[in-house]
Amino acid sequence: MMYICIMQWISQLIFLFILGAGVWYFAKQVKTIRRNIFLGRKEDLSDQPKRRWAQMARVALGQGKMTKKPVAGILHIIVYAGFVLINIEVMEIIIDGLAGTHRVFSFLGEVYDLAIGFFEILAFLVLVACVILILRRHVLSIARFKKPEMKGWPTKDALIILVTEVVLMGALLKMNAADQILQSRGVEHYVQAGTFPISQFIVPLIDRFSTDFLIAYERIAWWFHIIGIIVFLNYLPKSKHWHIVMAFPNTYYTPLKPKGELANMESVTTEIKLMMDPNATPPDDYEAPEGFGAKDVQDLSWKNLMDAYTCTECGRCTSACPANLTGKALSPRKIMMDTRDRLEEVGANIDNNSTDEKNLHSYVSSEELWACTSCNACVDACPINLNPLDIIVQMRQYKVMEESAAPTELNNMFTNLENNGAPWQFSQMDKANWRDS
Repeated sequence: MMYICIMQWISQLIFLFILGAGVWYFAKQVKTIRRNIFLGRKEDLSDQPKRRWAQMARVALGQGKMTKKPVAGILHIIVYAGFVLINIEVMEIIIDGLAGTHRVFSFLGEVYDLAIGFFEILAFLVLVACVILILRRHVLSIARFKKPEMKGWPTKDALIILVTEVVLMGALLKMNAADQILQSRGVEHYVQAGTFPISQFIVPLIDRFSTDFLIAYERIAWWFHIIGIIVFLNYLPKSKHWHIVMAFPNTYYTPLKPKGELANMESVTTEIKLMMDPNATPPDDYEAPEGFGAKDVQDLSWKNLMDAYTCTECGRCTSACPANLTGKALSPRKIMMDTRDRLEEVGANIDNNSTDEKNLHSYVSSEELWACTSCNACVDACPINLNPLDIIVQMRQYKVMEESAAPTELNNMFTNLENNGAPWQFSQMDKANWRDS
């Protein structure tokens, strides 16, 4: 009896260590991501909190934009619901691991039985949905998953996530199958609790094994499931799956202005007013701008950088982009991925106390920037309200205002505006003749 107690205490200490280490490392990664996001310039997005809460509830919690593509939308909702709701059972597993109990919530009686049955059905649906999503990506070869930016790691990342979800759901069902056999045999510690509508079909496959084997089988599945979840938790910040966490704050802080409204560059307006009025005084705490537009990620707003960390790489933006559809180099998804990659690089430079000669334009070519039609199709298509266009516009501003590197057509228009007061190459006297035609 003493031996069993000692082994139980050792088990609890091991579990406490693994859980503590996992939570500590996860918190460290979150702190780094938060630091990186706030490398961006300040932007006040705290207005109209009621509208913002409603927006977050509709888009992030309610998955309001996902069902525009019904098949993918329904599959995603199943996986999303499974991720959120099955974590209630994970809470029980954590308490059991720390306290040395087994099915600590079983005192809830019928409510507990219904909950376990529901979680099993949900786990099976998640498993099936993930298998279908794998087939969609790797067998059906849907075009938006085969774009150049998805080669290599992005495709592997998505596969790792889906396979991990399948394995974790399978471990949960196997654990429950062994558990119900041990319950039926009256094994000590295995309380009579739960209903098992899915794992009951696994029971005939393992029912012939000895009790000792099934106890080991159940414990291995239990440890595999919870350690898998802790590892998965720490994989999230390195993966596109991080949008599970970021979707909520990102949709809350989505600007409430109309999509087609471009932000006014106050620094430019102020500079022009000061130049045109010799008697004008600069505003309080005014500092002359060091530059215009976005050369690197620090020139973007913190919301732009949050967008980059929230991108799901689903490709809906790119599949809706008219420039991409006509063979242009632009892919709005790549803009978000490039911004995140550069931000990670800048963050790593800070951690290593080093620098490099690169900037955001090292990742995004001029051809990509000027292919954009500013139509907002990508913004409208995004299921979590990302705005690649805002990043593109700010990078264009840098090109034009700092490098004078606009396309020839735009430079001609700028010259005409400067000389003629109109975009066309007419004299000042003739520029309004179009009204008489």
